[in-house]
Amino acid sequence: FSSKSARVKGIAFHPIRPWVCVSLHNGVIQLWDYRVGTVVDRFDEHEGPVRGVDFHSKENLIVSGGDDYKIKVWDYKLRRCLFTLLGHLDYIRTVQFHNEHPWVLSASDDQTIRLWNWQVRSCMSVLTGHNHYVMCAAFHPREDLIVSASLDQTVRVWDTTGLRKKQSTSGSGLGLGFDDQMRPSSGQGGLNMQAELFGTNDVIVKYVLEGHDRGVNWASFHPTLPLLVSAADDRQVKLWRMSETKAWEVDTMRGHTNNVSCVMFHPKNELIVSNSEDRSIRIWDMSKRVGVQTFRRENDRFWILAAHRNQNLLAAGHDSGMIVFKLERERPAHDVSASDGRLYYVKGRELLVHDYATSREVPIANLKRPGQYAQTDGIGNSPRFLAFNSYNPTEGNVLVYSTVDGGNYELVNFNLNTSNSNNTQEGKRGTCVGPAVFVARNRFAILDKNRSIVIKNLQNETTKKVVPPSATVDMLFNGGTAGRLLLRSEDKLILFETQSRRVLGEITAPKVKMVSWTSDGSKVAVVCKYGVLIADRNMEQLCSVSETVRMKSGAWDSSNKIFVYTTLNHIKYCLPNGDTGIIRTLDAPIYVTKVHKTQLYCLDREGKARVLSIDTTEAIFKLALENKKYGQVMEMVRRSRLCGKAIIGYLQKKGFPEVALHFVKEPRTRFNLALACGNIEVAMETAFVLEQEEGNSDCWHDLGVEALKQGNHQVVEMAYQRTKDFDRLSFLYLLSGNTEKLKKMLKISEMRGDIMGRYQNAMFLGDVEERVKVLEASGNLGLAYVSAVSHGLEDHSERIKEAIEASGNEVPEVAPGATLLQPPTPIMRSDNWPTLEVEKHTLESLGDMGDAENDNYAEANGNGSAAHLEADPSASWGEEELDFG
Repeated sequence: FSSKSARVKGIAFHPIRPWVCVSLHNGVIQLWDYRVGTVVDRFDEHEGPVRGVDFHSKENLIVSGGDDYKIKVWDYKLRRCLFTLLGHLDYIRTVQFHNEHPWVLSASDDQTIRLWNWQVRSCMSVLTGHNHYVMCAAFHPREDLIVSASLDQTVRVWDTTGLRKKQSTSGSGLGLGFDDQMRPSSGQGGLNMQAELFGTNDVIVKYVLEGHDRGVNWASFHPTLPLLVSAADDRQVKLWRMSETKAWEVDTMRGHTNNVSCVMFHPKNELIVSNSEDRSIRIWDMSKRVGVQTFRRENDRFWILAAHRNQNLLAAGHDSGMIVFKLERERPAHDVSASDGRLYYVKGRELLVHDYATSREVPIANLKRPGQYAQTDGIGNSPRFLAFNSYNPTEGNVLVYSTVDGGNYELVNFNLNTSNSNNTQEGKRGTCVGPAVFVARNRFAILDKNRSIVIKNLQNETTKKVVPPSATVDMLFNGGTAGRLLLRSEDKLILFETQSRRVLGEITAPKVKMVSWTSDGSKVAVVCKYGVLIADRNMEQLCSVSETVRMKSGAWDSSNKIFVYTTLNHIKYCLPNGDTGIIRTLDAPIYVTKVHKTQLYCLDREGKARVLSIDTTEAIFKLALENKKYGQVMEMVRRSRLCGKAIIGYLQKKGFPEVALHFVKEPRTRFNLALACGNIEVAMETAFVLEQEEGNSDCWHDLGVEALKQGNHQVVEMAYQRTKDFDRLSFLYLLSGNTEKLKKMLKISEMRGDIMGRYQNAMFLGDVEERVKVLEASGNLGLAYVSAVSHGLEDHSERIKEAIEASGNEVPEVAPGATLLQPPTPIMRSDNWPTLEVEKHTLESLGDMGDAENDNYAEANGNGSAAHLEADPSASWGEEELDFG
């Protein structure tokens, strides 16, 4: 990972999260997620460059120091500065939290080092003795020691035992909760003027190391050994050893061509890492004290280095940003025998076989590393790929590939039955581009420097040369069956037959890392940098899956139907139809070697064989659904704990909402599923539950719509009653010919003072007299008069005519030939209409297990559809139900 920004002067890894904090020369502090390459947060309260930054090992804290003479402590969860520590009189170069104590260490151009107690926000000690800028200061990871480097050309080691004992006795800041620690102190613990000027005697100088010819920019402790390393403007890196009484120079490493900015010990290997203003990072072998690797940038000077506490990660800051890198891949080279399932892998310099049946690990051979620095671990000379010959049932053959010196392979032959180093032949070696691959019982293929495919026998003798179909082929993979190869060419993967020299198929696959064939050779999974492709034996693509983080490994399960793969932080699965899912999360990356039922066999980054338990029920469930094995689906519904929005959404997407209905208990989801599959009874049960729990009746409207589609007007009636949708209810009674209930609706609208409702119900009933009364009561005397005259209501018409004339208005003329408006006659007057038949799925025809499930659910919630329907919602519309005001 690399970032673009202003010059990076300070850098620190978070101990747990995938974060790196960088302080910039423009005064900004950035918090990066190096896995996905995004800025998580930024802090910009410093005035001027920020040169030092560090994470606390346990709390949500960051400490920073800058050219404004200020040390700031930030809470990255609250996203603000908690407090500022003042005392330095010049630029602050480095800051660091102590691993155990509530201390902050700072180094400054004011020629002092200060120790602060961040809990009480005060300075505990001032370390004086350097007579030039103090460029860095750091705690020892385990002992009561501090190392500092200065432009006075010395490195000093300080003993903090006295200060630790003094602080333990006084109890300053100890036993406080985090909230108490964050409250400002009442001034206690500050230093007096004499201590500020001349320092304190709680911390004493243990050693003064002299040897550099110019100012020293950096010094670091070894994490476990009594060693120091320093870097200076004399372009040298020096290694020092300490004893109880003295310290001395062990050796000097030369190679940088400008000031060496920073140096540190590699946390896991016997290496020293340094960077310089000569635009390079150099790796040194600690035992031989020689440079073994160099990385250069064209235009950017390097200023700072940092190492992760637990992972094999380094970070370096330069003029235009920073990079996060590792010195070698941590994926162990491995392969699994297709015949007996044994795992062959490389650990260190040994080729091992692991028998899963007995959990025994047996060494097969010692591998000879090629190259000038073959004996130096941790610089990328370990094998990258391993291939076991599954075509040879009588003898063990393993090809090991390394990238050293442009690429080379080693062929190891051994007896399969005994599998120990006494029965191993001397390895045969050669150069190649990309990994070597077995193509037959006694043949393997390599890609030579001229990009030709070379076929060799087990004596390492060339038997054939084949020109590949593309000039850009740069890697070979297993072709699934004897005589076939997969060729990686730019963003393509080509299936090639070596005997006939024919291209059998090709597929677009960017940045292919590995391929995994099913045991029967029918399908292949192509693992790319950020995704998986699944194809058949002729390279016809079946599906593809994209990921946002890097892929690590993958393997087919024993059924050849589920491809299980790992990313940086998840174990996932992919089916040939493109369905995917997460099986479990990971704390650290692993590399899958084999999957059998609920067991996942893998290697970790330390090269240890492990077995993890996984649950592939979800994948098996989706497979059964895809293959229409509905008996298996229903059995899994009965016995498995299938739940979650993802699986429910999947079933709805695939058109199987009735399956989800069997195991969903959450009322709202269950209601939506019941509507989706047309199950009115279950929808009505859950509607009652939702009404009781949520106190609203919105669900009844949706239920009414679905019931109306099916023609179940009794449920529609109940839904309209619950929502008090009087207009729709009146129209429903009109369509069903229920005049008794229409009369009740007329009475309800009269009690509610609903003029339009009264008129509408009167019209539905054909009650002309009532319509005239409504029009008269609403002041529409003209309409009332016309209605009365048209329908022969003489008494009413005379009375209304007098009222019109009394008001001084003109009596309207009535058109001759008017006829009585009568409501339509309903087609059916039965209890319910013929309901629309809801198509039953094959799943429900296997045995209606939903009845028992739903009855139990209804009983548990005090509801039952049958009970509600038997009660006949319409029968309860007596006088007591008419108060709708």
